[in-house]
Amino acid sequence: MAGNAERTYIMVKPDGVQRGLVGNIVGRFEQRGFKLVALKLVHATPEHLEKHYADLKGKPFFPGLIKYMAAGPVVAMVWEGLDAVKTGRAMLGATNPLASAPGTIRGDFALAVGRNICHGSDSVENAEKEIKLWFPEGTVQYTNDLAGWIFE
Repeated sequence: MAGNAERTYIMVKPDGVQRGLVGNIVGRFEQRGFKLVALKLVHATPEHLEKHYADLKGKPFFPGLIKYMAAGPVVAMVWEGLDAVKTGRAMLGATNPLASAPGTIRGDFALAVGRNICHGSDSVENAEKEIKLWFPEGTVQYTNDLAGWIFE
């Protein structure tokens, strides 16, 4: 694979899990050509979520965010591929679903910022931190036999 191969952390939030959108979201990443290297259903504790969202701690919406995210299970995933962080964010759409283009996950499925279906890493550095937080056991490494048909 090209030199821009990287990993990203994508999480289907409780609203996406409850609405039965997990398969659709996984399918979009697979169809795009990304390789799934970790996936699990997690009912995260508030303490774990506070670590994940530590950069938002001072924001007025922080307590509500933690309460909402701890209210139900999430699907934690690691995807690998060419420019995975940047492309993953583009696939999710804008944080505010009303500003997300049709064809993006948020543009197709969400209406409110507080219920915007997914989280995606915003940088390669943050992706690696999030992957370590959510997958301390590591990820699965394997050869994607279709890679030659996806990448030059």
